[in-house]
Amino acid sequence: MTITPENCVVGIEYEVKEAGTTEVIDSNKSGEPLEFILGMGQIIPGLENALVGMKKDECGDIFVKAADAYGEVNPEAHQTLPKEQFEGIDLAEGMTLYGQGEEGQTVQVKVKSFDDKEVTIDFNHPLAGKDLLFSVKVLSAREATEEEIATGVVGGQSHGGGHCGSGCGCH
Repeated sequence: MTITPENCVVGIEYEVKEAGTTEVIDSNKSGEPLEFILGMGQIIPGLENALVGMKKDECGDIFVKAADAYGEVNPEAHQTLPKEQFEGIDLAEGMTLYGQGEEGQTVQVKVKSFDDKEVTIDFNHPLAGKDLLFSVKVLSAREATEEEIATGVVGGQSHGGGHCGSGCGCH
C-alpha cells in the first residue's frame, strides 16, 4: 500500500541526525517500530509530509527544515524564576530539567543561566532551530480502522509502537 496523507497507519524504523553532522540524535533501529496515524499531527510535519507516497519496505533519507520540525528558536521562550524554586537541584548551565506545564503536561526546559538569586530557563525544544536528517525504512502501511481514527490510537496501544527516546519523530 502507498502511504496516503490521512488515516494511514504507518510503522517506520528511523535514525535521525542534525543535518550536516554524524551524531545520531535518536533511533529505533533494532527496537519496536514507531507507529502513528498520518494526518493527526502525531509526528513532526516535515517527516509526515515526506512519507506520503512511500511504500512498505521503501527506504529513504528525508531532510526536514527546522520550521517543519520543532520550529525556529523563540528568543522570548525564556523565563527567570527565583532560585528557591530549584532548591535541592545542583544547577549547571545547559542542564535539562523536567517540570509540569500549565495543563499538567511534562515540560522539558534547559538552564540558560543562574546566579545567587535567579535562574533563567529556556522553554525552546532542544531541537528548535535545527534542520534534521531522517533515514527511514517503511515497515508497514495500512488503512486506519474506524476506532483508530476516532481515538488516534494505533491498535489499542497508548502511543503507537515504539517511542522515540528524545521525541525526535513525535510531535
